[in-house]
Amino acid sequence: MSELYAVRRTRLRDRCAATGSCAALISRPANVRYLTGCTPPGAALLLGPGDDVLLCGRPLSGDPSEGRPSDDVRISVLPSRGGDPVVAAADLAAKQGVRTLAVEEHHLTVSRHRALAQVAPQMRLTDLACAVEAQRLVKDDDEIACLRIAAEISDQALGELLESILVGRTERHLALELERRLVDHGADGPAFATSVATGPNSGRARHLPTDRRVEEGDFLTVGLGANYRGYRCEIGRTFVIGTTPADWQIELYDLVFAAQKAGREALAPGVECREVDRVTRHLLETAGHGEGLGPWTGHGVGLEIDEDPQLAPAAMGKLDACVPVTVEPGVHIPGRGGVRIDDTLVVRPEADGGPELLTITTKELLAL
Repeated sequence: MSELYAVRRTRLRDRCAATGSCAALISRPANVRYLTGCTPPGAALLLGPGDDVLLCGRPLSGDPSEGRPSDDVRISVLPSRGGDPVVAAADLAAKQGVRTLAVEEHHLTVSRHRALAQVAPQMRLTDLACAVEAQRLVKDDDEIACLRIAAEISDQALGELLESILVGRTERHLALELERRLVDHGADGPAFATSVATGPNSGRARHLPTDRRVEEGDFLTVGLGANYRGYRCEIGRTFVIGTTPADWQIELYDLVFAAQKAGREALAPGVECREVDRVTRHLLETAGHGEGLGPWTGHGVGLEIDEDPQLAPAAMGKLDACVPVTVEPGVHIPGRGGVRIDDTLVVRPEADGGPELLTITTKELLAL
């Protein structure tokens, strides 16, 4: 794995050299992990003319959620608590004779940027922009393997919940149980705050669980995902509780299922990101549900749960192979509830079988 991280850093170093920067300072946590294998809280990575140095505010804890640093990265722990690793990295770069330092301006606060200028007034700061995020867009085999395991864990946790008694339990209790099951099956933790929505709450995107209890006849929508070695996936399903679904529930579910299927089938290298959103959104708008739709149909996943590309009406760019994305349409009818169906997939060419579905829990409308 150390060789893999070294290759990633070399690619970034080459890019910096091409733009006139002899060193780079990485502060965004997901980018630090992508380049080193670990993300201690507040850490900063200096890609300098000599060693690559990970500066930390405290010693590494060994917690699996932090990851394990690449063997060829030097760890430097600040001598006193309260110090800023980002400022310390700029100071180290200045002492190494760096004249131009590329920084992630989109992640730095104004006060932090000023502190960098004060600690190294002779050093010119340039914007690295989203160079690391651009590298992260297409996933390698190791990254996709981690996402597959995260998806398997998520499927296991959701499957076990469906086998238990749900009537009378609160949204909040079910969400906590799902998060515990994720950890029991090997996750470092949840990929995001688990959403459980029942009855009139169902169908809302990223609904925060309440103390509402599950009742017979409710729609139940669940959204969860596992964080495995830093990689995060997402799955969302909708069920009916304790009885045969009503006609309106079947009709709404079939509509959202058709929209989600259209979005999944549209995933292919070279397809415009907004086209995936268009084919999904069109079905829901034609059925009269356009007003309450969310701002996007899906998004990229990886070291963060919401990465590029965005599958949205105004999205620019086209899909590449080996890019994992979600397809997650939903409809919420105020006062009644709604449906959400969400999968994580990897974009693949037709010659390789088309999009690879990572989350495989059934999408049949089950009565639990």
